[in-house]
Amino acid sequence: MTASIWQVFSENWLVFLQGLLGTLKFAFIAVFFGTILGTFISLLHLSKNKVLRAIAAVYVNVLRGTPLLVQMYIAYFFIPMAIPFLSFMTKEQCVILSLILNSSAYVSEVIRGGINAVDKGQTEAARSLGMSSVHCMQKIILPQAIKNILPALANEYIAMIKETSLAGTFALYELMFTKTLLANKFYTYQPLFIIAAIYLLCTLVLSSLVKKMEKRLAVSD
Repeated sequence: MTASIWQVFSENWLVFLQGLLGTLKFAFIAVFFGTILGTFISLLHLSKNKVLRAIAAVYVNVLRGTPLLVQMYIAYFFIPMAIPFLSFMTKEQCVILSLILNSSAYVSEVIRGGINAVDKGQTEAARSLGMSSVHCMQKIILPQAIKNILPALANEYIAMIKETSLAGTFALYELMFTKTLLANKFYTYQPLFIIAAIYLLCTLVLSSLVKKMEKRLAVSD
């Protein structure tokens, strides 16, 4: 007799919970460090130096223009071989590195857009008062850009939650990998519906929180 979806969930809820925690962890690490790296890339993109702008453009276009799964395979197989001092990296670290790099490319464009949205007149006024470009960026531009950036960063986290499902390809314990674990119990379609429901619930809850954040930020303007 085929087990019901509820029966499969009730018997294996701890497996799904651990998978969800793994997914949330990978997504948080990717977006957190991706934001740090993405900020640096966005500043290169906004640089007056043509070479730095070109490097940033190539970085972003390559990472946004190629599939994340391909990037994971390259990080897993090629990086340790091409860069010997990184050969100590574990399978999990290689996959997380690819997630961070991929996230940083998208985040850099978010940050660049947020910075460009700040009125240029404020930069000109700050420079006329004798502030350096770096000081102006730190004290005037970035604090205002953050208000435009936060909702987009939250959406990037939601998107990354779904992207981490590819980590299951490398047998990392995240939500999608629970399907492989439960295959030994002869379950077929049931785990897939449960996994889809968990992803949907997470994205709906987080999307609702993002909308509330956007409304609060709009009121504070």
